[in-house]
Amino acid sequence: MSRQNYVFTSESVSEGHPDKVCDRISDAVLDAFLAEDPQSRVACETFATTDRVVIGGEVRGPGSVIERVEDIARECVRDIGYEQDGFHWANLKVDSYLHAQSADIAQGVDASGNKDEGAGDQGIMFGYAVDETPELMPAPILYSHAMLRRLAEVRKNGTEPKLGPDAKSQLSIRYENGKPVEVTSLVLSTQHLDATMSSGDVRALVEPYIREVLPEGWLTAATEWHVNPTGKFVIGGPDGDAGLTGRKIIVDTYGGAAPHGGGAFSGKDPTKVDRSAAYAARYLAKNVVAAGLAKRCTLQLSYAIGVAKPLSIYVDTHGTGEVDEAAIERAVAQAMDLTPRGIRTHLGLNKPIYQRTAAYGHFGRAPDADGGFSWEKTDLAEALKKAL
Repeated sequence: MSRQNYVFTSESVSEGHPDKVCDRISDAVLDAFLAEDPQSRVACETFATTDRVVIGGEVRGPGSVIERVEDIARECVRDIGYEQDGFHWANLKVDSYLHAQSADIAQGVDASGNKDEGAGDQGIMFGYAVDETPELMPAPILYSHAMLRRLAEVRKNGTEPKLGPDAKSQLSIRYENGKPVEVTSLVLSTQHLDATMSSGDVRALVEPYIREVLPEGWLTAATEWHVNPTGKFVIGGPDGDAGLTGRKIIVDTYGGAAPHGGGAFSGKDPTKVDRSAAYAARYLAKNVVAAGLAKRCTLQLSYAIGVAKPLSIYVDTHGTGEVDEAAIERAVAQAMDLTPRGIRTHLGLNKPIYQRTAAYGHFGRAPDADGGFSWEKTDLAEALKKAL
């Protein structure tokens, strides 16, 4: 029996965090390739520091995109909002070292003859869903994201011009009888452009927006607040701390409430199962919970490089299942083709839909009309119920 009364903590980082700047640029490069050729192969990594962005990796796609990489990077930094000494979208130096994809990798991934398209690498991927929020996401990570998204909105629309792009949040939430009921502590560190502001000034500015996004009654007189606890946060972004693609994988997924296979998402095209199979695993786990087959579901997939079919499918409903887990494993395998090609086709992943995933989580978001966040749909729930 899992614990029912406890406190659990998750954190998030804003789109202006140095690592998220890099995730955004890597995914913007990916989107640019997919917009011109949906079959492009991209593995793009970005590094950022004071006044410099370095982009590298392996690609197979239109050469015209490589020529635009510097402009793509500058536009990402401009949209995030960096116009400060030490990191300004117009003045930073951009170096690109993108090169052709390895022929050895290509021969394992590409379809040929009777061989279906194989996975881009070996690996294990996890999906997770839980019924404690309407989005079927763990509450600590969902609301840690929500706080920072709201602050980014009021910063970028001009309502709060004193806020800077770089920020981090952390929520410790108390669970009672397995359900989230109260925030025991809240941590927010946000860059501010007015150097005279104290921690108290920053709290007065951000508190109304935090209260907007958290469920009513979760903030109590006993909640501990730690807003800019170091006192000043004026120098932010890659000028304050270097950034790198793929360093926030727990922020990207479930905030530590579920296992993570270890592979990062950003900058990878959907032949890379690190990304596409993690999306498929979330999709299946969410549909299991949405179908009422369990209140909580962890689903694991595993792959070998160059091999199309998953090596294993594992389901754990943590004692909340209405049916046997082995039966769910068989049902999800029947309901969805879990080869790399099958995943991309089912979820429509060969589209320029990835830049928007780079901040505030890849999961728990509403599906977009153009196919973005398609893995958040619950359109498989009825099929799973019928299969069982």
